[in-house]
Amino acid sequence: MASLSGCGSSAKQADETNPPKARQETNLLATATFDTATFENARNELNLTGKITFNQDQVVKVFPLVGGHIETLKADLGDYVRKGQTLAVIRSGDLADLEQQSVAARGELAVAQKNQQITDDMTKAGFSSQRDMVASREQLQAAKGEVNRVNERRRIVGGNGSVYYVKAPMSGFIVEKSASQGMELRSDDPENLFTISNLDHVWVLANVYESDLANVKQGDQATITTLSYPDKIFHGRIDKIFNVLDPDSKTLKVRVTLENQSVGPANYLLKPEMFANVSVVYAGQDKRVAIPSKSLVFDKNRNFVVMVNEKNQPLVREVDIYKSIGPKTYISGGLAPGNRVVTTNTLLIYNALGN
Repeated sequence: MASLSGCGSSAKQADETNPPKARQETNLLATATFDTATFENARNELNLTGKITFNQDQVVKVFPLVGGHIETLKADLGDYVRKGQTLAVIRSGDLADLEQQSVAARGELAVAQKNQQITDDMTKAGFSSQRDMVASREQLQAAKGEVNRVNERRRIVGGNGSVYYVKAPMSGFIVEKSASQGMELRSDDPENLFTISNLDHVWVLANVYESDLANVKQGDQATITTLSYPDKIFHGRIDKIFNVLDPDSKTLKVRVTLENQSVGPANYLLKPEMFANVSVVYAGQDKRVAIPSKSLVFDKNRNFVVMVNEKNQPLVREVDIYKSIGPKTYISGGLAPGNRVVTTNTLLIYNALGN
C-alpha cells in the first residue's frame, strides 16, 4: 500500500507540473501565426454599381475605302478574327475606274517622256526655244506625279482588278456589324461595316453620386464582382474620373481598367455589358486599432481574439468592433496598439482556453 501510494503521489505531481491543457496550448501556439495590432486611420468602403465596357483605346471601326456590292461575308457578329483576315469581299466599280486611271496615267507619262526627248533634241539643234524645253519638262513632272498618285491610291485601297477585300486591321472580336451580303455601298457612306475590339483589357465604368464625390480619388483601390462569377474578385485601381455629371442620373463615372483573364485564344471571363459591383476603399479620418479579420472569433453574440502576452502565454480578450473592411477589422476597445494576436488556428486555441 505504501508503494502504491508513492506511485500515485509521483504521477499526481507530474500532472500538476505539466498539465494536459498547458501542453495542448503550447502545441497549438507552436503551429500558429501572429500579427500585431496597429493604430491607423480607419478606411471606409463605398459600394458602387457599374458595367463592363470595351476598352475604347483598343477599338477599331472598319470602313470600306471604295463603293460597290458586297459579294461575300467571311465573318459574323461575335467572331474572333486575326489581323489581316478577310471580313468581306466587295465587287467594286471604283476599283475598275482606278485601274483605268492607272493605264491612262502610264500612257500620259510615256507621251510626256517622248515629247521631252524630242524637245531636248530640237533645242540642241536650234529648232526649239528654251521655253518649249521648260514646258516639256513640266509636262513630264506632272505625268510622273499623276502616276505616283494613282499607284499610291491603289496601294492604300488594295484589291485585285474589280475585287476589294475588307480585312481586319487588328486581332479581336467583332462587336458591331452592319454589313450584309448583297448590300450596296457608296464610297462616301459614313457608316462602318464592322467594329473590332481587343478584350485583353476591359473598362469598368461605375456611377458615383454627388454626395460621394469627395470620397473618390484617382488611384483608390477597387474590387469588382459580377453576377456571372459571384465568388471571383477582380482587383484594380481607379485610373480616370470623368468630370462631367450625367444630366439624367446626376452621377459621375469613374473608370477601372482590368486585365481580362483568358481561358482560351477566343474566350475571356469578362464580357462587355456585364453588370458589375464596384467597392472602393478610401482613407477615413478616425484613428482606430486595426487587426486582421481572420483573428476574430464570434461566440455567444460577442467577438473575441486570442492575444499573446510578453511571456508568450495565450489570453482571450473580448473586443468591440468598429467596422470591418475586407481583410482588416477596426476595433474601438479591447486591445491596444502593439498587442500580438493569433491569426491561424484561432478557434482551436480559443476552445482549448475555454475548456
